[in-house]
Amino acid sequence: MFLQGKTALVTGSTSGIGLAYAKALAAEGAAVMINGFGEAAAIETERAGLEALSGAKAAYSAADMTKPDQIAAMVAECAATLGGPDIVINNAGIQYVAPIDEFPLEKWDAILAINLSSAFHVMRAAVPGMKAKGWGRIINTASAHSLVASPNKGAYVAAKHGLNGLTKTVALEVAEHGITANCISPGYVWTPLVENQIPDTMKARGMTREQVMEDVLLAAQPTKEFVTAEQVAALALFLCGDAAKAITGANLSMDGGWTAA
Repeated sequence: MFLQGKTALVTGSTSGIGLAYAKALAAEGAAVMINGFGEAAAIETERAGLEALSGAKAAYSAADMTKPDQIAAMVAECAATLGGPDIVINNAGIQYVAPIDEFPLEKWDAILAINLSSAFHVMRAAVPGMKAKGWGRIINTASAHSLVASPNKGAYVAAKHGLNGLTKTVALEVAEHGITANCISPGYVWTPLVENQIPDTMKARGMTREQVMEDVLLAAQPTKEFVTAEQVAALALFLCGDAAKAITGANLSMDGGWTAA
């Protein structure tokens, strides 16, 4: 358990990729703070399960990732109750699919706030503590859409391209402090985020559910398979280890070959 004594903060982690991150980190002994929305009883079950995995404390923050003051308070609460955070994984994200001339203004603002600005606010609050310790790991969940575009996803593509650039910038700023900052860019992972965008894509493209699955989602991935949340979490775990200390400022694709074309 090589993360014993370390604390991890994972945003957007009550389900999907974020919860897989939390479980992988806890299994290596890290104390973990999770964050996100959901039913209280289900979240408590997951929180308690993390403690059972790690043998360390686990906590939950309901901080709204569109609210900078709540984000700062979450990082402070993590430091006060668990220590650290030594590891930060910015994973909170939402999606909306529509052509640019039909894209609701409030959806643009929300996607930029949650998918991009929240990562800035978390890193801004967490980096001073990492610098003081001389060690830290920042991992940002980007997307294949941080490298390539798809129709009807203007806000998401803009946010993920921005997150890639922000991560590189932070990596350069903290390079001499024992801190690394990297993006993981998955292709389509079978999560609630992907499942929930299918109806919008059906409407936008006039397709059936099966056509969206085969001709839109998996069409981009030469393997014709969804990436799993556990595969993404395993890569994050590697980035937290000493073997990955020279990997920083990288955007690591895990997309079944999507961006190789």
